[in-house]
Amino acid sequence: MAAPKAPRKGSLQFWPRKRARKFLPRVNWSAINSEKKLKGFICYKAGMGSAIVKDNTPNSMTKDKKIAVPCTILECPSMKIFSVRFYKNNKVAKDILAENLDKELKKKIKFPKTKKEGLDKINLGNYDDISIIFYSQVKKTELKKTPDIVEIGLGGNLEEKINFVKENLNKEFSVLDFFEKGNLVDFRGLTKGKGFQGPVKRFGITFRSHKAEKGVRKVGSIGPWHPARVTFRTPMAGQMGMFTRIVYNNKIINLGKSDGKIKNIKNYGDIKTDYVIVNGSVQGPAKRQLIMSAPLRVSKMQKKKNFEFLELK
Repeated sequence: MAAPKAPRKGSLQFWPRKRARKFLPRVNWSAINSEKKLKGFICYKAGMGSAIVKDNTPNSMTKDKKIAVPCTILECPSMKIFSVRFYKNNKVAKDILAENLDKELKKKIKFPKTKKEGLDKINLGNYDDISIIFYSQVKKTELKKTPDIVEIGLGGNLEEKINFVKENLNKEFSVLDFFEKGNLVDFRGLTKGKGFQGPVKRFGITFRSHKAEKGVRKVGSIGPWHPARVTFRTPMAGQMGMFTRIVYNNKIINLGKSDGKIKNIKNYGDIKTDYVIVNGSVQGPAKRQLIMSAPLRVSKMQKKKNFEFLELK
Protein backbone atom coordinates (compact mmCIF):
# COMPACT_ATOMS: atom_id res chain seq x y z
CA MET A 1 0.00 0.00 0.00
CA ALA A 2 1.34 3.40 -0.98
CA ALA A 3 2.05 5.97 1.70
CA PRO A 4 -0.96 8.27 2.24
CA LYS A 5 -0.45 11.77 0.85
CA ALA A 6 -2.45 14.92 1.51
CA PRO A 7 -1.88 18.67 1.11
CA ARG A 8 -0.86 20.45 4.27
CA LYS A 9 -3.67 21.81 6.43
CA GLY A 10 -3.77 25.50 7.28
CA SER A 11 -2.01 28.45 5.72
CA LEU A 12 1.56 29.29 6.76
CA GLN A 13 1.01 32.91 5.77
CA PHE A 14 -0.31 33.98 9.17
CA TRP A 15 1.78 33.79 12.31
CA PRO A 16 1.48 34.08 15.25
CA ARG A 17 -2.14 32.96 15.47
CA LYS A 18 -3.16 35.11 18.41
CA ARG A 19 -5.75 37.78 19.10
CA ALA A 20 -5.09 41.17 17.51
CA ARG A 21 -4.18 44.06 19.80
CA LYS A 22 -6.68 46.49 18.30
CA PHE A 23 -9.83 46.37 16.21
CA LEU A 24 -8.75 48.70 13.41
CA PRO A 25 -5.39 47.69 11.91
CA ARG A 26 -2.63 49.83 10.47
CA VAL A 27 -2.70 50.33 6.70
CA ASN A 28 0.16 51.02 4.29
CA TRP A 29 -1.63 53.90 2.57
CA SER A 30 1.34 54.69 0.32
CA ALA A 31 0.74 51.39 -1.52
CA ILE A 32 -2.90 52.26 -2.32
CA ASN A 33 -3.71 54.44 -5.33
CA SER A 34 -6.99 56.31 -5.40
CA GLU A 35 -8.58 58.88 -7.71
CA LYS A 36 -10.33 60.47 -4.71
CA LYS A 37 -8.58 62.57 -2.09
CA LEU A 38 -9.53 60.25 0.76
CA LYS A 39 -8.34 56.65 0.43
CA GLY A 40 -10.43 55.02 3.15
CA PHE A 41 -13.39 55.23 5.50
CA ILE A 42 -14.53 53.73 8.83
CA CYS A 43 -17.64 51.55 8.56
CA TYR A 44 -19.62 49.12 10.71
CA LYS A 45 -20.91 45.75 9.54
CA ALA A 46 -24.67 45.52 9.91
CA GLY A 47 -25.31 42.09 8.39
CA MET A 48 -25.89 40.13 5.21
CA GLY A 49 -28.83 39.80 2.85
CA SER A 50 -29.77 39.03 -0.72
CA ALA A 51 -29.82 41.76 -3.36
CA ILE A 52 -32.01 41.47 -6.43
CA VAL A 53 -29.97 42.93 -9.29
CA LYS A 54 -30.04 43.09 -13.06
CA ASP A 55 -26.87 41.56 -14.48
CA ASN A 56 -25.36 43.88 -17.11
CA THR A 57 -21.97 42.15 -17.16
CA PRO A 58 -20.67 41.61 -20.73
CA ASN A 59 -20.55 37.96 -21.89
CA SER A 60 -22.32 36.82 -18.72
CA MET A 61 -24.59 33.76 -18.88
CA THR A 62 -27.25 35.76 -17.00
CA LYS A 63 -26.88 39.00 -18.97
CA ASP A 64 -30.00 41.23 -18.87
CA LYS A 65 -31.63 38.89 -16.33
CA LYS A 66 -32.67 39.46 -12.72
CA ILE A 67 -30.53 37.47 -10.30
CA ALA A 68 -30.11 37.28 -6.52
CA VAL A 69 -26.59 37.82 -5.18
CA PRO A 70 -25.35 37.65 -1.56
CA CYS A 71 -24.49 41.07 -0.20
CA THR A 72 -23.21 42.73 2.97
CA ILE A 73 -24.76 45.89 4.42
CA LEU A 74 -22.41 48.34 6.13
CA GLU A 75 -23.29 51.53 7.98
CA CYS A 76 -20.90 54.44 7.45
CA PRO A 77 -21.50 57.34 9.86
CA SER A 78 -19.74 60.59 9.08
CA MET A 79 -16.14 61.17 10.20
CA LYS A 80 -14.31 64.23 11.51
CA ILE A 81 -10.64 65.15 11.63
CA PHE A 82 -8.92 64.53 14.95
CA SER A 83 -5.41 65.58 13.95
CA VAL A 84 -3.11 66.09 10.98
CA ARG A 85 0.05 63.98 10.92
CA PHE A 86 3.27 65.04 9.17
CA TYR A 87 6.00 62.58 8.13
CA LYS A 88 9.72 63.03 7.55
CA ASN A 89 11.85 60.13 6.28
CA ASN A 90 8.92 57.71 6.87
CA LYS A 91 8.72 58.69 10.54
CA VAL A 92 6.11 60.74 12.38
CA ALA A 93 7.51 64.25 12.78
CA LYS A 94 4.53 66.29 14.03
CA ASP A 95 0.84 66.00 14.96
CA ILE A 96 -1.49 69.01 14.97
CA LEU A 97 -4.84 68.64 16.72
CA ALA A 98 -8.02 69.94 15.14
CA GLU A 99 -10.37 72.33 16.91
CA ASN A 100 -13.91 71.74 18.21
CA LEU A 101 -13.37 68.06 18.99
CA ASP A 102 -16.22 65.98 20.44
CA LYS A 103 -16.31 65.35 24.19
CA GLU A 104 -16.54 61.58 23.66
CA LEU A 105 -12.91 61.54 22.54
CA LYS A 106 -11.74 62.09 26.11
CA LYS A 107 -12.98 58.59 26.94
CA LYS A 108 -10.80 57.14 24.19
CA ILE A 109 -7.47 58.97 24.42
CA LYS A 110 -5.62 61.53 26.50
CA PHE A 111 -5.31 65.00 25.06
CA PRO A 112 -1.86 66.65 25.10
CA LYS A 113 -1.44 69.65 27.39
CA THR A 114 0.67 71.59 24.90
CA LYS A 115 -0.77 74.52 22.97
CA LYS A 116 -2.28 73.85 19.57
CA GLU A 117 -0.27 74.94 16.56
CA GLY A 118 -1.95 76.31 13.43
CA LEU A 119 -1.52 74.80 9.97
CA ASP A 120 -0.63 78.21 8.54
CA LYS A 121 2.71 78.17 10.39
CA ILE A 122 3.78 74.82 8.89
CA ASN A 123 6.73 74.81 6.49
CA LEU A 124 6.01 72.04 3.97
CA GLY A 125 9.67 71.88 2.98
CA ASN A 126 10.43 70.13 6.26
CA TYR A 127 8.10 67.19 5.59
CA ASP A 128 7.64 64.40 3.05
CA ASP A 129 4.05 63.29 3.51
CA ILE A 130 0.75 64.13 5.23
CA SER A 131 -2.05 61.92 6.51
CA ILE A 132 -5.14 62.53 8.64
CA ILE A 133 -6.27 60.83 11.84
CA PHE A 134 -10.07 60.56 11.74
CA TYR A 135 -12.64 59.61 14.33
CA SER A 136 -16.08 58.22 13.52
CA GLN A 137 -19.25 59.83 14.82
CA VAL A 138 -20.60 56.46 15.84
CA LYS A 139 -23.00 58.05 18.37
CA LYS A 140 -25.29 58.80 15.40
CA THR A 141 -25.80 55.06 14.87
CA GLU A 142 -26.64 54.43 18.56
CA LEU A 143 -24.29 51.42 18.55
CA LYS A 144 -22.04 52.96 21.18
CA LYS A 145 -20.75 56.33 22.35
CA THR A 146 -16.97 55.93 22.13
CA PRO A 147 -15.71 56.73 18.60
CA ASP A 148 -13.16 54.69 16.67
CA ILE A 149 -9.93 56.42 15.64
CA VAL A 150 -7.76 55.52 12.65
CA GLU A 151 -5.16 57.07 10.38
CA ILE A 152 -6.21 57.44 6.72
CA GLY A 153 -4.01 58.43 3.78
CA LEU A 154 -4.66 61.13 1.20
CA GLY A 155 -4.20 61.15 -2.57
CA GLY A 156 -2.26 63.74 -4.57
CA ASN A 157 0.99 65.59 -4.00
CA LEU A 158 2.03 67.32 -0.78
CA GLU A 159 0.58 70.71 -1.69
CA GLU A 160 -2.77 69.22 -2.72
CA LYS A 161 -2.95 67.31 0.55
CA ILE A 162 -2.38 70.35 2.76
CA ASN A 163 -4.92 72.39 0.78
CA PHE A 164 -7.48 69.61 1.21
CA VAL A 165 -6.86 69.58 4.97
CA LYS A 166 -7.22 73.37 5.30
CA GLU A 167 -10.48 73.41 3.33
CA ASN A 168 -12.08 70.57 5.31
CA LEU A 169 -10.51 70.85 8.76
CA ASN A 170 -13.74 71.31 10.75
CA LYS A 171 -16.17 69.62 8.33
CA GLU A 172 -17.90 66.26 8.50
CA PHE A 173 -16.83 63.70 5.89
CA SER A 174 -19.50 61.54 4.23
CA VAL A 175 -18.81 58.23 2.52
CA LEU A 176 -20.94 59.41 -0.41
CA ASP A 177 -18.32 62.03 -1.30
CA PHE A 178 -15.46 59.56 -1.73
CA PHE A 179 -16.98 56.26 -2.93
CA GLU A 180 -19.29 55.62 -5.86
CA LYS A 181 -21.57 52.85 -7.05
CA GLY A 182 -19.60 50.26 -9.02
CA ASN A 183 -16.30 50.93 -7.23
CA LEU A 184 -14.13 48.09 -5.93
CA VAL A 185 -13.19 48.31 -2.25
CA ASP A 186 -11.09 46.36 0.25
CA PHE A 187 -12.04 45.70 3.87
CA ARG A 188 -9.55 45.44 6.73
CA GLY A 189 -10.58 44.32 10.17
CA LEU A 190 -10.88 41.44 12.62
CA THR A 191 -12.60 38.12 12.02
CA LYS A 192 -15.20 36.67 14.36
CA GLY A 193 -13.63 35.37 17.59
CA LYS A 194 -14.09 31.64 18.31
CA GLY A 195 -11.86 31.22 21.37
CA PHE A 196 -9.64 28.21 22.10
CA GLN A 197 -10.16 25.50 19.46
CA GLY A 198 -8.55 22.18 18.61
CA PRO A 199 -6.50 21.36 15.49
CA VAL A 200 -9.45 19.80 13.61
CA LYS A 201 -11.52 22.99 13.65
CA ARG A 202 -8.53 25.33 13.61
CA PHE A 203 -6.61 23.78 10.69
CA GLY A 204 -9.07 21.36 9.09
CA ILE A 205 -7.03 18.21 9.65
CA THR A 206 -8.80 14.84 9.22
CA PHE A 207 -9.80 12.51 12.02
CA ARG A 208 -7.41 9.72 12.91
CA SER A 209 -8.56 6.10 12.71
CA HIS A 210 -10.94 4.84 15.36
CA LYS A 211 -8.21 2.39 16.33
CA ALA A 212 -5.66 5.17 16.91
CA GLU A 213 -4.26 5.50 20.41
CA LYS A 214 -4.36 8.63 22.55
CA GLY A 215 -7.06 10.52 20.74
CA VAL A 216 -8.74 10.91 17.37
CA ARG A 217 -9.00 14.72 16.96
CA LYS A 218 -5.25 15.34 16.84
CA VAL A 219 -2.23 15.00 14.55
CA GLY A 220 -0.43 11.66 14.34
CA SER A 221 2.98 13.19 15.07
CA ILE A 222 3.97 16.63 16.26
CA GLY A 223 7.51 16.28 14.88
CA PRO A 224 10.81 14.37 15.12
CA TRP A 225 13.09 14.04 18.11
CA HIS A 226 15.61 16.39 16.53
CA PRO A 227 15.24 19.31 16.27
CA ALA A 228 13.79 18.86 19.74
CA ARG A 229 11.01 21.39 19.42
CA VAL A 230 7.58 21.74 17.85
CA THR A 231 7.64 23.99 14.78
CA PHE A 232 4.92 26.49 13.99
CA ARG A 233 4.02 24.40 10.93
CA THR A 234 2.52 21.68 13.13
CA PRO A 235 -1.28 22.02 13.57
CA MET A 236 -1.86 22.57 17.29
CA ALA A 237 -4.74 23.74 19.45
CA GLY A 238 -4.95 27.42 20.27
CA GLN A 239 -6.70 30.73 19.63
CA MET A 240 -9.05 30.89 16.64
CA GLY A 241 -10.57 34.11 15.35
CA MET A 242 -10.07 37.80 16.24
CA PHE A 243 -7.36 37.85 13.56
CA THR A 244 -6.62 40.82 11.29
CA ARG A 245 -7.57 39.90 7.72
CA ILE A 246 -8.17 41.68 4.40
CA VAL A 247 -11.01 40.98 1.97
CA TYR A 248 -10.07 42.21 -1.51
CA ASN A 249 -12.19 43.62 -4.35
CA ASN A 250 -15.76 43.77 -3.11
CA LYS A 251 -18.06 45.50 -5.60
CA ILE A 252 -20.26 48.33 -4.35
CA ILE A 253 -23.73 47.63 -5.74
CA ASN A 254 -25.56 50.41 -3.90
CA LEU A 255 -24.99 53.22 -1.40
CA GLY A 256 -26.86 56.24 -0.09
CA LYS A 257 -28.55 57.83 2.90
CA SER A 258 -30.73 55.59 5.02
CA ASP A 259 -33.88 57.71 5.53
CA GLY A 260 -35.49 54.74 7.26
CA LYS A 261 -35.15 52.42 4.25
CA ILE A 262 -33.23 49.57 5.93
CA LYS A 263 -34.68 48.32 9.22
CA ASN A 264 -34.71 45.37 11.59
CA ILE A 265 -31.37 43.80 10.70
CA LYS A 266 -30.72 40.81 12.93
CA ASN A 267 -28.30 41.54 15.81
CA TYR A 268 -27.95 45.13 14.59
CA GLY A 269 -31.20 47.07 14.31
CA ASP A 270 -31.93 49.99 11.99
CA ILE A 271 -29.57 51.85 9.67
CA LYS A 272 -29.70 55.50 10.76
CA THR A 273 -26.87 57.11 8.71
CA ASP A 274 -25.22 56.51 5.33
CA TYR A 275 -24.91 52.93 4.15
CA VAL A 276 -22.97 50.88 1.60
CA ILE A 277 -24.07 47.54 0.12
CA VAL A 278 -21.29 45.39 -1.35
CA ASN A 279 -21.40 42.12 -3.25
CA GLY A 280 -20.19 39.14 -1.24
CA SER A 281 -19.24 38.65 2.39
CA VAL A 282 -17.05 40.64 4.77
CA GLN A 283 -15.18 39.38 7.84
CA GLY A 284 -16.43 39.85 11.37
CA PRO A 285 -19.76 39.65 13.25
CA ALA A 286 -22.48 42.27 13.31
CA LYS A 287 -21.41 45.68 14.72
CA ARG A 288 -17.73 45.01 13.88
CA GLN A 289 -15.78 48.16 12.93
CA LEU A 290 -13.88 47.90 9.63
CA ILE A 291 -11.72 50.04 7.36
CA MET A 292 -13.10 50.33 3.83
CA SER A 293 -10.40 51.44 1.41
CA ALA A 294 -9.67 51.87 -2.27
CA PRO A 295 -8.49 48.59 -3.86
CA LEU A 296 -4.86 47.59 -3.39
CA ARG A 297 -4.82 45.21 -6.38
CA VAL A 298 -7.73 45.33 -8.81
CA SER A 299 -9.15 42.01 -10.03
CA LYS A 300 -10.19 42.04 -13.71
CA MET A 301 -13.00 39.57 -13.09
CA GLN A 302 -14.51 41.69 -10.31
CA LYS A 303 -13.99 44.95 -12.18
CA LYS A 304 -15.96 43.88 -15.26
CA LYS A 305 -19.03 42.91 -13.19
CA ASN A 306 -21.89 45.34 -13.70
CA PHE A 307 -24.96 45.03 -11.47
CA GLU A 308 -28.00 47.29 -11.55
CA PHE A 309 -29.44 47.28 -8.01
CA LEU A 310 -33.21 46.68 -7.83
CA GLU A 311 -34.14 45.72 -4.25
CA LEU A 312 -32.86 44.23 -1.01
CA LYS A 313 -34.34 41.11 0.59
